[in-house]
Amino acid sequence: MDDKRICFIACVNNDRYWKECLDYLSDLEIPDGYTLDLLEVRDAKSMCSGYNEAMEASDAKYKIYMHQDVFITDRYFLQELIEIFELSDEIGMVGLVGSIGISDDAVVWHGPRVGAIYSGNNKDISSLETKAVLRPDRLAQVDAVDGLLIATSRDIKWREDLFTGWDFYDLSQAQEFKKAGLKVVVPDYERPIAVHDDGLVLNLTNYDRYRKIFIDNYM
Repeated sequence: MDDKRICFIACVNNDRYWKECLDYLSDLEIPDGYTLDLLEVRDAKSMCSGYNEAMEASDAKYKIYMHQDVFITDRYFLQELIEIFELSDEIGMVGLVGSIGISDDAVVWHGPRVGAIYSGNNKDISSLETKAVLRPDRLAQVDAVDGLLIATSRDIKWREDLFTGWDFYDLSQAQEFKKAGLKVVVPDYERPIAVHDDGLVLNLTNYDRYRKIFIDNYM
């Protein structure tokens, strides 16, 4: 893989959101010596299959899988991200929001969360509760991250054989990285560095189906 290449990856089905996301990405400072790529996946069958398609198409060492409705507000996010990965070869995944431990029912918001994100629609931006348990190096080692943004320094296949929809792909991938002996972390930012414009109604039709698949395979 190209150690000096960073690639943003998103499954896109809403051009309005994607255009705004790109507007924010265009303001980011690119670290010296690095190249930045953007890969959008259209008509993905599932989040895992879309991410696998993009992963295989990019030779970037650092891949950032994100939702189309996430807007990064910190211009220096990329440099900070590289610095986190360079702290240790054992760090394989970085998220903005995560959980330490996974409850028996595999519903991550039933347990303590760490990280920071502005959440809501344009009329109501509010800060998520954060900074629950943090390590001395200002990184929390977690068991799961929210799929709104997942950065990686390794390529590990997303489990499209198990998760054929849009739920639990993020929890699954965190477990796959942990099985590979890699750490999954969330940094302690002084303030949220991104907005998740999740004003659309969530589709949880198959949530319990994939929750059971996750429990059967990882717990």
